[in-house]
Amino acid sequence: MDVLAQTLRALRAAIEKANSTGLLGSASVYVVDNGPDSFDQNMLTALTVSELASTFIPVRQVLSEHRNNGYGQGNNIAIREAVSDYHLVLNPDVLLESDAVARALDFMEQRPEVGLMSPAAFYPDGKRQYLCKRYPTLLDLALRGFGPRWLKWLFRHRLDRYEMRDVIADEVAMDVPIVSGCFMLFRRSVLNAVGGFSNRFFMYFEDYDLSLRVSRIARIAYAPAVRIVHLGGGTRHKGLKHVAMFLRSAWVFFSIHGWRIL
Repeated sequence: MDVLAQTLRALRAAIEKANSTGLLGSASVYVVDNGPDSFDQNMLTALTVSELASTFIPVRQVLSEHRNNGYGQGNNIAIREAVSDYHLVLNPDVLLESDAVARALDFMEQRPEVGLMSPAAFYPDGKRQYLCKRYPTLLDLALRGFGPRWLKWLFRHRLDRYEMRDVIADEVAMDVPIVSGCFMLFRRSVLNAVGGFSNRFFMYFEDYDLSLRVSRIARIAYAPAVRIVHLGGGTRHKGLKHVAMFLRSAWVFFSIHGWRIL
């Protein structure tokens, strides 16, 4: 709850700053609770109202189906409810810089061909995260997700290319193939056209799949002036349950979009 409170607080500040610049007329915030416990939902509602208490942010809703249908389907609840020119998918462990919303909206307004935007992301210690990716191969995913440190070091140039480290820095990058689901700013018309997240993914690869579907009808951009701190991110040790979900989603992803081994 403490991390979510920080996320909501930063979001409120960024929304209010965007409003003060005239770039944002109104905003609605939807917090989606994928858990089954109504007590947790009541706590979330109280926290959301407390952290977003503002005359400018009139809608503060916690949405729930009282069961966990997965990351993508949870976001689809909010996508169906919201009516706006833009829709921001945001993880509960992301802290926006105070000017992030204003800069993001300005970027999108100046580039009507862009349907999806990804920001510059950093760890709390200031180290850069790489949210943009090239199309993965099975080898890329195996190395990044399960390889020991020494093996990742041997293949570091390959993994750097997969994470687009040769491109992602301080300049705008257009036609990025894939972006992370921790922050996805969509043009509403594009999001409606692709139908949101696919229900074929419970966890993992839902953002990859959605990025590729968006790229067929609009451009995807990396906007370095939009900055966030992502408290999560990176590759972490996965238990057997998560490994199984990862492998299942990888199978679905490659079956839809095409297999690449090496």
